[in-house]
Amino acid sequence: MAAETTSEFGEHGHLAVLDPEFAPFADLLPPRSKTDVGVRRKQFEDGPIAASMKNYGVGLPNESTYAVKDQEINVAGPPAGKIRVRTLVPTSSEEGKTYPLYVWFHGGGWTVGNVDMDDYQLRQLCVELQISVVNVEYRLAPEHPTPIPQDDCYTGIKWAVENQVLLSADVKKGFLVGGLSSGGHITAVLAHRARDDPWFEGRRITGHIMQIPAFCHPDAVPEEYKGSLFSFKQNEVTPGLSVADLEWFYKQLGGSPTSPDVSPLLHPVHAGLPPAVFQICGLDPLRDEGLLYGKILRNDGVKTRVHTYGGVPHGFNYMLPNIAAAKRWEREYREGLRWILDGAPGEA
Repeated sequence: MAAETTSEFGEHGHLAVLDPEFAPFADLLPPRSKTDVGVRRKQFEDGPIAASMKNYGVGLPNESTYAVKDQEINVAGPPAGKIRVRTLVPTSSEEGKTYPLYVWFHGGGWTVGNVDMDDYQLRQLCVELQISVVNVEYRLAPEHPTPIPQDDCYTGIKWAVENQVLLSADVKKGFLVGGLSSGGHITAVLAHRARDDPWFEGRRITGHIMQIPAFCHPDAVPEEYKGSLFSFKQNEVTPGLSVADLEWFYKQLGGSPTSPDVSPLLHPVHAGLPPAVFQICGLDPLRDEGLLYGKILRNDGVKTRVHTYGGVPHGFNYMLPNIAAAKRWEREYREGLRWILDGAPGEA
C-alpha cells in the first residue's frame, strides 16, 4: 500500500490517505502477472472488464432507446489493418434528429482491453445525455507498439466525423473525445494532433475527458517538474496500478520516452487545446502528473475541470461501484460531459 502520508510527499500527499470505504478491500485485489501479456489480458478480461459489465449491466437503458452496432474500419497504418468500433446511437421518433458526438478510447496500458470494457457505461451515457458514441478498439502493444494505438484511434476519430450521417451525429452540437488510463493518454496525444490538423477545420473537437491518465514516461520527466511529482514514490506499491506495472506497460508501448506520442506533457505547445476534464485518483502513481498537466493546461489558457478522489486507487470504480467515491466519480463524469456540451462556461 501507499507509504505514510507526510509532508515529504508534497501538497497532494493527503490524497493518499485511505478512503474508509475502500480500506477493507485494499489487500483483496488480486495481483497481476508481471511479464506474460497473454496472462495479463486474461486477468483483465476476468477482472475489470467482467466487473464493469456486471456492475453497469444493472442500469442498462431499454434496448428500444438506442441502437448498437459493431463495425470494422480500415486503418492505413503502417502497418495497414482493421480495427473494430462499436457505435451507440439514441433512437428517436423525430426523423433526421442529430446528436453530439463522443469518441471513446478504452484503458489497459496500451496492452490489454477492448470495447467491452466501457460498453455498458457508454450505453447509459448515450441515452442519458442523448449523444452518439463511437467506442474504438485500437490494436494493442507489444504486437503493435507506438504510434500504432494512437494512429488507430486517430483513424477512429476521423471515421466518426466522416460518418456523421450514419451515426445521426452533428459535431456542431458537440464533439468530444475521451478515454481512461492509456485511453486518457491517447486522448491527450490526439487532442494536440487534431488541434494542429487542418483536416478538422470547421469541425474542431470541443472538449476532451481524461480519466486516471498517463502523461509522461517516468524516464522523461523534465528537471523542472521532478520536485512536484511525489506520487510515484508515495504510491509505488498500490492496488490497481503499481509503479512496476506502469513501467512494464511503457516497455510494451515502446518508442522514445521524450516523444510527444509517448509523453504528451512534453508537447511544446498546449495553448489552443479544447476544454479538458480530469478525473484523478489519490492512490494512483499517476496522480501528480495528472494534476501537473491540468495546471499546465490551465496556465496556457485551456479551460479545465479537475476532480480528485482521495484514498482510492487507479480503476477503483470498476470493482467497487457502490462506494461513495465511485458514485461521485459517475456524477462528476456526467457533469463534465454536460459542461463541455454547454460550451464550457466559466474561466480557464
